[in-house]
Amino acid sequence: MAQQNYPNRPVQEEQIDLREELEKYSKHWPWFVFGVIACVILAFIYLKVTTPSYHTIASIIIKDEESKSPSSEMAAFADLGLLGGMGTNSIENEIGILKSKRMMTNVVKALNLNVTYYDEDAIKSPELYRNTPYYVQVLNLDEKILSTYSKESANTYRIILTDNSVELINSETEEKFKGKPGQPIELPFADALVIENPEFEIPEDGIPNTIVKFSNLESVVSNYRSKLQINLTDKNSSLIELGMDDSVKAKAQDILDQLVFEYNREAIEDKNLVARNTADFIDERLQIINTELDSIETDKEEFKETNRLTDIEAESEMFIENASDFNKRQQEIETQLELANTMLEYLKSDERADLLPANLGIEDQAVNTSIQNYNELVLERNRILSGSTEKNPVVQRLNSQISQIRSNVLESFERLRSNLRVSKNELDRQGSVINSRIAAVPSKERQYRGIERQQNIKESLYLFLLQKREENSLSLAVTAPKAKIVDRAYSSVVPISPKPKIILLAALIIGLLIPFLVIYLKHLLSNKVKSREDLEKAAKEIPVVGEIPRVNKKESEMIMKNDRSILAEAFRILHTNLQYLIITKADKDRGNTIFVTSTIKGEGKTLVSFNLAATLANTGKKVLLVGADLRNPQLQRFEKDARQHAGVSDYLANDELKLNGLIRESSYENDNLEILPSGTIPPNPSELWRRKKTEEMFKDLEKMYDYVIVDTAPSLLVTDTFLINKYADLTLYVVRAGHTAKKLIQFAVDSNNDGKFHDLSFVLNDVKWSNFGYGNKYGYTYGEEKKSFIKWLQNKAAAV
Repeated sequence: MAQQNYPNRPVQEEQIDLREELEKYSKHWPWFVFGVIACVILAFIYLKVTTPSYHTIASIIIKDEESKSPSSEMAAFADLGLLGGMGTNSIENEIGILKSKRMMTNVVKALNLNVTYYDEDAIKSPELYRNTPYYVQVLNLDEKILSTYSKESANTYRIILTDNSVELINSETEEKFKGKPGQPIELPFADALVIENPEFEIPEDGIPNTIVKFSNLESVVSNYRSKLQINLTDKNSSLIELGMDDSVKAKAQDILDQLVFEYNREAIEDKNLVARNTADFIDERLQIINTELDSIETDKEEFKETNRLTDIEAESEMFIENASDFNKRQQEIETQLELANTMLEYLKSDERADLLPANLGIEDQAVNTSIQNYNELVLERNRILSGSTEKNPVVQRLNSQISQIRSNVLESFERLRSNLRVSKNELDRQGSVINSRIAAVPSKERQYRGIERQQNIKESLYLFLLQKREENSLSLAVTAPKAKIVDRAYSSVVPISPKPKIILLAALIIGLLIPFLVIYLKHLLSNKVKSREDLEKAAKEIPVVGEIPRVNKKESEMIMKNDRSILAEAFRILHTNLQYLIITKADKDRGNTIFVTSTIKGEGKTLVSFNLAATLANTGKKVLLVGADLRNPQLQRFEKDARQHAGVSDYLANDELKLNGLIRESSYENDNLEILPSGTIPPNPSELWRRKKTEEMFKDLEKMYDYVIVDTAPSLLVTDTFLINKYADLTLYVVRAGHTAKKLIQFAVDSNNDGKFHDLSFVLNDVKWSNFGYGNKYGYTYGEEKKSFIKWLQNKAAAV
C-alpha cells in the first residue's frame, strides 16, 4: 500500500490583514443597508412626532445703587439723603435670588403655570398655552390630594362646554364632573371654574378637543428652575442673560419677563422697608413733641397772664441781640442732644434686630454710617430668612454681625450724647456770663426766657421732623427698579432641538454601528469554526482540501449525474485537490483508500463520504463506499435498505462470509458505485477491527476498486478510526462550520502529531455562502444563467 507523507506547511506568524478584517463586515452588507434604512426611518418618525424646543433669551442690568453720580436720574434726590437703605450686593447674590425657589414660585403662581392645556387630537399633543378655547381657574387647591392623583395619572380632564353645562371628564377613570358656566365645579382636589377665552380665534377645523392637566406646584417650580439658565456676560459687568428652552415660545417669554418683574418688585419692597420704618418713627415722635409743645405754650400763656406781661422782648432788646448767636448754637446743641436721647431710648427699649430710623438729621457722619451698615445687614438677613431658617449658617453669621454693629451704634450714640453734654455745659458756662450781664433784668424776664427757649427748641424739632416726613414720603414715591431691562424676552426662530441634521447623522451612524457591533460581538463570542480562515488559524500545519457549502432544506444532499449545483462543484474541487495528495507509485497495482472521519457525530462525514464516492464514480472510476462506523451507521440516509443487509461487522465476525457476497449495488444511478454496509451492530467493534481479517479486507478491496471510501466512526468518541487508520492512503477530517468548537480542532492536530492519522487533511462542511474561502464563492456559479438582481439579493441575504 503506497503512502505519501504530505509535507507540513511552515507555520507563519499571524498578521492583521486590514482587507480581511473589512471583508468580515462587508460580506454582511445587506444588514448594514437594512440597519441604516431602519434607523433613518425611525429618525424621520422621531422628528415627525417630537415637539420642537426653542431657546428664549432676556437681558437685564443690575443697577449699582451706591455708584450714584450727579448726572444720574436720581441725582436730584441724592442731596436730600433719599433712596438710601439697601446697598448693592454682589452679582452672584443677585443671580442666586433670580434662581431661588421663592422667585420661581411667585412666577408660577402669577402665570397659573400649574394648569396646562393640550389638544387631544394632535399627534404631537402640543401645549396650547394662551391659544386655548377655555381657561380653568383653580380655587382651594389641595396639593396633597393632587399629588396622589398625579401618581395615578388621574390629574388630566377633557373639557366639554355647551351653552347650559360644563363637563370635566377624567381621562384615566372616565369619571364625569358636571357644572354650569361661570360656577365652580367640585373636583376631588380643588374647585375649578371653567371660563371661555375671549381672545381665542376658532380655526377652520373647529374648536379642538381640549385636555387640561393639573400639576403640583412644587413639581412645576422644580421643572422650570431646572430649565432656567442665568449667565453673567462678563466678570467686570453687571449684564445678566436669562435663558430658557421650551416648546412654547410665548410661555418661555412670559416666564422670563415675569421673573424680572418679580425680582424688581421684591427689590422695591426691600428699599421701601427702611422708609416705612422711618415714617413710623417720625410719626411717633411728632405726636410726643406736639404734646410737649402744647404744654410749653400753655405755660407761657399762663405766665404772661399771671405777671401781666406784654412785650418783654422790647425791654431786653439789646441783650437779646447780643445773645442771638449764643441762643442759636444752644438750640442746635439741644436739638442734637434730644435726638441722641431719643435714639438711645429707642435702642434700649427695643432689643429686636429690626431696622433703625435713618436720615433724622444727626450731624455725626460716623453715626449715620453705622445706621446705614446696620440696616443693610438687617435687609440681607431678612431676604435670606424668607427662603431659609434661623439655623442657616449665613443667617447666624449675619445675626452676629448685626448684634455687633448694633452695639457699635449704641456706643456711637453714647459717645455723641457725651460730647453734646460737654458742649451744652460749655454753653451753660457762657450763658452764666451773659446772665450776669442781665442781672438787672427782673427774674420774671429770666423765667420767661427759659419758657420761650423750650418753646423754640420744641418748635424747631417739630418742623424738622415734618420736613423729614415729607422727604421720606417722596422717597417712597420715586423708588426705581433694581433691574434695568436691556432686552425683553424673545425666542429663536429655528428650534434648538431636535436638530434634523444631527438626528439623521446619528441615525446613520447608529444604523452602521449596530450591525458592526452585532457582527463584532458574534465573532468575539463565537467558539465555533465558521470559515476556512478559522480552521487554518487553529491548525496551520494541516491542509484544507475542500469546502462543502450549506445545503438548503429544499435542495437534495445527494449529487446526481451531470449535476451542476454548487454542492456538486464543491465536491469536484475536492476531487481535484485530492489528486495532489494521492500519489500512486508506479509498482502499485491496487486502488486508493480514503478514510473519512470527524471529531464528534453530526459533522457530516457520511454526507462527505457518499458524495465524494459519487463524484469519483461520475469520473468513470470504480468506487466502493464502506460503512466503517459499526456503532452508529448512517449510510441508510442515502441507501434506504443499508441496515437490512449484512456488512463489515458480519464479515469480520464470520470467517465463512465472502466479501463479494456482502457488496451491494447502490441505488444511485451509477454502475461504478457500490456499497459495503456496516452490517449488524456488534457489541465489540474494537475487537473486530483488531482481527487479521481487517487487513485482508482492505487489501482485497483495493484490488477490486479504484477508490475505497471508508465512512469511519468519530475519532474523539471511540478508538475505532485510530485502529484501522494505518490502512488509509489519505484521511479526510470533516469539520462542520457553525457546529464544531474551535478547541476540538486541537484534538485533530495532537492526534496527527502523534501519528494516529495518515496524511490528514481537513474538509470544511456546511459552510455559509458568505464564509467561503478564496476562489470557491467566485467559481461555483460559473456558467450558470444569470439571475435577476432581486433574486440575487434574496439569495445574498439568505446566505448572510
